[in-house]
Amino acid sequence: MSTKSGLVFAYILEGGSGRPIGWDGVDGWRPDQGILWLHLDYADEGAKQWLVENSGIDDVSCAALMAQETRPRVLSSGDSLLLILRGINFNPGADLDDMVAIRMWFDEHRIISMRHRRVMAMDDINKSIEIGKGPASVGEFLTMAASKLADRMGDVIGDIDDGVDELEDLVLTAEGHHLRPKLADLRRQTIGLRRYISPQRDVLARLQSERVAWLNDVDRVRIREVAERTARFVDDLDSARDRAAITQEELNSVLSEQMNKTMYVLSIVAAIFLPLGLITGLLGINVGGVPGTENQSAFAYVSILLVGFALAQYVIFKRMKWI
Repeated sequence: MSTKSGLVFAYILEGGSGRPIGWDGVDGWRPDQGILWLHLDYADEGAKQWLVENSGIDDVSCAALMAQETRPRVLSSGDSLLLILRGINFNPGADLDDMVAIRMWFDEHRIISMRHRRVMAMDDINKSIEIGKGPASVGEFLTMAASKLADRMGDVIGDIDDGVDELEDLVLTAEGHHLRPKLADLRRQTIGLRRYISPQRDVLARLQSERVAWLNDVDRVRIREVAERTARFVDDLDSARDRAAITQEELNSVLSEQMNKTMYVLSIVAAIFLPLGLITGLLGINVGGVPGTENQSAFAYVSILLVGFALAQYVIFKRMKWI
């Protein structure tokens, strides 16, 4: 099974386990052998050619499976079902909110899933099959895929919620300027995830009502549970976004208060030294008649005068409750 051919992996599913096959096994597969699952790279020309020429899938579904940009959607035609979902991007160096799409097509005997970037939920199903705990039917595969995607979403959204809690605690105690980039990154991540997860919630809600023969009542109950979890994720992201906005306002208020205190101190210092600077400026002009020029003790007298003047200003400001 070479990834250069566009085939990431393929199985004939048999009651929870699976027999791995290559392109030869795919071409020779018959429905009486078991359920066929192909996991393909839609960017590979070999996978595209097989999908168009040999899969037997209608043109609309083929175009949706190979599209460069897509969004969550569900489309049924007879006993076949096209489902496009998104998952958290856990690939190295990628942003979590840059979600990856998994495109899936189902009928009673076949499952075709396509991706370009690695989708960890599909790898999870692959590992479950290897240990004999994989899906035993097409409907169970669908519900397992949706559940695995939701599980990984839940972990990330839980971390976001914890991050907001931490920033709320730190905003009044830590240095505000260091919290700004963290808070901005958290808000960006929250907004990005919600933009992708919100349509997925609607797709899963609609999926429950799709009438295909191989989707039984138990599968529909599981899909409803995943849809409700996804709806809670959207609510959690809304809450995190609102809390982050409030935290941002509180942080701006703290920074503004710190700036006001700093400016107030500088104003007091300027008010004390302004008259002192005026006196020293007058005594330093190069014109005749400046008192004390011939007196050796004049500098000491002037210094004492300036200190006394400053102390007098301090007392006055204190009584006026300026400091």
